[in-house]
Amino acid sequence: MKSPTAKRVEHRREYHGDLFIDPYEWLRDKSSQEVIDHLEAENAYTEHVTADLEPLRQKIFDEIKARTKETDLSVPTRRGDWWYYGRSFQGKQYGVQCRCPVADPEDWTPPQFDEHTEIPGEQVLLDENVEAAGHEFFSLGAATVSVDGKTLAYSVDVKGDERYTLRFKDLETGRRYDDEIVDVGAGATWAADNRTVYYVTVDDAWRPDTVWRHRLGAGQPSERVHHEADERFWVAVGRTRSNKYVIIAAGSAVTSELRYGDATDPQAEFATVWPRREGIEYSVDHAVIGGQDKFLILHNDGAENFTLVEAPVDEPTSLRTLIHHRADVRLDSVDAFADHLVVSYRKAALPRIQLWPLTESGYGNAEDVTFESELMSVGLSANPNWSAPKLRIGATSFVTPVRIYDLDLSSGDRTLLREQPVLGDYRAEDYVEKRDWAVAPDGARIPISIIHRAGLRYPAPVLLYGYGAYESCEDPRFSIARLSLLDRGMVFAVAHVRGGGELGRPWYEHGKMLEKRNTFTDFIAVAAHLVGNDVTKPENLVAYGGSAGGLLMGAVANLAPELFAGILAAVPFVDPLTTILDPSLPLTVTEWDEWGNPLEDPDVYRYMKSYSPYENVEAKNYPEILAMTSLNDTRVYYVEPAKWVAALRHAQVDPGNDAAKVLLKTEMNAGHGGISGRYERWKEAAFQYAWLLDRAGVDGHR
Repeated sequence: MKSPTAKRVEHRREYHGDLFIDPYEWLRDKSSQEVIDHLEAENAYTEHVTADLEPLRQKIFDEIKARTKETDLSVPTRRGDWWYYGRSFQGKQYGVQCRCPVADPEDWTPPQFDEHTEIPGEQVLLDENVEAAGHEFFSLGAATVSVDGKTLAYSVDVKGDERYTLRFKDLETGRRYDDEIVDVGAGATWAADNRTVYYVTVDDAWRPDTVWRHRLGAGQPSERVHHEADERFWVAVGRTRSNKYVIIAAGSAVTSELRYGDATDPQAEFATVWPRREGIEYSVDHAVIGGQDKFLILHNDGAENFTLVEAPVDEPTSLRTLIHHRADVRLDSVDAFADHLVVSYRKAALPRIQLWPLTESGYGNAEDVTFESELMSVGLSANPNWSAPKLRIGATSFVTPVRIYDLDLSSGDRTLLREQPVLGDYRAEDYVEKRDWAVAPDGARIPISIIHRAGLRYPAPVLLYGYGAYESCEDPRFSIARLSLLDRGMVFAVAHVRGGGELGRPWYEHGKMLEKRNTFTDFIAVAAHLVGNDVTKPENLVAYGGSAGGLLMGAVANLAPELFAGILAAVPFVDPLTTILDPSLPLTVTEWDEWGNPLEDPDVYRYMKSYSPYENVEAKNYPEILAMTSLNDTRVYYVEPAKWVAALRHAQVDPGNDAAKVLLKTEMNAGHGGISGRYERWKEAAFQYAWLLDRAGVDGHR
């Protein structure tokens, strides 16, 4: 079967005196049957080329399924008079949200249920399988219960375009309200009056730009509360854990502005905490310190890695510093409770939390919550209550399944409530996780996480993963599916490249805008380090990244194709300049603070063009490439990988060489997050892993 050949149609793009002829821009029109036919032909070709991997795909799928406890339930979390938990059932794609009554109001120990327990008074809040029936795609956005526990607000997306429909259910009668609000964002926030709901809508460019207030059952249209006119900014809404304030956040990638209103007042007016100042970011939580209402404000004004201050609610500019800025610690967030604070921070490229007791006179002594593993991620789990005797925390690593603990705030005792079940003979001690460091061309030290079976001998096949954008951190997390790689003798490595936030705000700043190339050269330095230290060989090294990490994959393919045997790029941002030049496209204007504005700045234009994967495809020997995308993706349009694959095929040194395959797989009913349903996701993972194992030269049939 011959690979599809996209026709070439001249499309002229001219900015700042530069003319670019784009021969594949015609693929952008997904209403065209010719475009759909081309994508379907690409899918057929990909299926044909990878048909010999079907037995391996099935084997990996069966392994994921066999290791997963399909009928299960989560640790119950208390809110008010109810324990809330989720259920899953064998053979069902989606979860079921449930609750049961609290038997003893003084007992905060979650009941010990298992999948076979008949739970007294169990109430099904929402069966996602029922909501998904008849739809090829389903995503649950909000699923939030009113403060009094009587009403459920939930939102669903059945296309993958991230425009949700908000619905309401009376939990006392089981009746669904007539109120239904379409084309909203994923979330919903109850006011403390239990009848008012705040939500956000998006504009034509998919920017969350307007906050609305809806009075349930009133038969009246929603009221617009706040509209953000600046196209660089998005908005979000939430309620403080104290239930005292509703917070409206407006923010760009570099600037914040927050407003607060009385959560008990259905007609609340909103006041600004701090007016926006370019380059100043801050977040807010409400605490009661020494009997006074205070805002705890985390901000970066003169503090690159952020500092924590307190201020009276009625005088939010009267500041007292609680935690000073440190170059080696990035403050991430603060969560306030009635009797304590939890500060989340990042040090040595790992997330940590610190517990601060609150006393009548103020603050007690801070204490870190620590674990023994070198690469353990620690963070808050579900803690919806303002006042509770226990704190719920979670911990995981690359080889440690997720563990949920209750920390007794009076005694300090820690109780393990659950470890994520892994069926079969899994033992964490059969695997190794460790930290290594590579050196970038400019001397920066790049963290690498390395995971593999114990006793594995180098050189070995390696899957190298990377992202590197938006200050996102690739923290240690456990994956059942990944075991199918590790057990076949593959090393899984994560390159914590600049553009991410693992080493604080400077690590992010030096991997964005006019320093974006550091992200790519860091990844190449990690790959070269693994090869140079005999961890692997180029013929056994494969790379994987998605979205902005897909841009990384495309750039690396152009810059260092000789280092890799294969590259998997998921929903890849590989035509960034075309996208960022078009303000009408979803999220473009809000992205200018991350990439620069090539419309106004010729230096940004030239810099982006210098690394754009699509525009720098050349006639040379590329590694084998698999690009995966979704037709309804509104964050990275399918057209970007479609154009990239067409350009790569056209530029192949030897188009007749069957070894030089470039593949495109498009999900025709999905969005940016890919297909929905856990079994379908397992199939997708099996498809990806089989291809990666094959490219890395692993005998995957074992």
